[in-house]
Amino acid sequence: MADYGHDPTETAVPYTAFKEANYQVYFATETGKPPQCDKKMLQGFTQKLLGAKKDVVNKYKTMQRSEEMMHPLSWGSPEFSLDPYDLVVFPGGHDKGVRQIIDSAIVHNLMVDFFPKTRKPSRKAVAAVCHGVMVLSESKTPDGRSVIRECLTTALPAKFEQAAYWGTRAFLGDYYKTYGHGSENVEESVTRALGHPAQFRTSMNPGPFVVEDEKYNYLSARYPGDAELFAEEAIKLLESFNRIV
Repeated sequence: MADYGHDPTETAVPYTAFKEANYQVYFATETGKPPQCDKKMLQGFTQKLLGAKKDVVNKYKTMQRSEEMMHPLSWGSPEFSLDPYDLVVFPGGHDKGVRQIIDSAIVHNLMVDFFPKTRKPSRKAVAAVCHGVMVLSESKTPDGRSVIRECLTTALPAKFEQAAYWGTRAFLGDYYKTYGHGSENVEESVTRALGHPAQFRTSMNPGPFVVEDEKYNYLSARYPGDAELFAEEAIKLLESFNRIV
């Protein structure tokens, strides 16, 4: 995670599901500082109008008090490796603070090393939602190819992003554009990193939607409305590793 700015629903819902399924969970930030999710999604009129639901706010508060979140690992440490972990999760969030991880050369190198290890059959997996998918699309090998170039994926649909941006611009400015007014939509950035535009899968139905790749243990989702299904499918994927001979 970045130090600040992730979406609380896309973070707390999977965290809660993983803990209830008795998985050991770790957080990692650049310097080991406890991360904070986007306050606009947790309090004030923006929370009531656009943010996390009451039950998610409660899940977030519980997560915030956990040992894992209060004492995260440091992905910026030279000793840090993703190899000990079965599943690496990148939650999304549109606050500009998440650029810390989307743009990080350190994280890009970590994923260039780790993502190929998720090729099926494998006991390693990656899951990303919303802007979290951009961490992967921006993680590129020396020849300029994204680690998800071969994959089927989804991310925040352009129509969802534009609706949120133009619907709130009068009172929130460019809050819903992580890279500022006039920047690419998430869908455009991710699709550009793929081998073919048809690999980007999406749905305009607000109901839960998750994409699982065919070649890699890679799950992706669009936005907070997908968080519960996203977590459920991630747990199913982890449980399937026990059946690999």
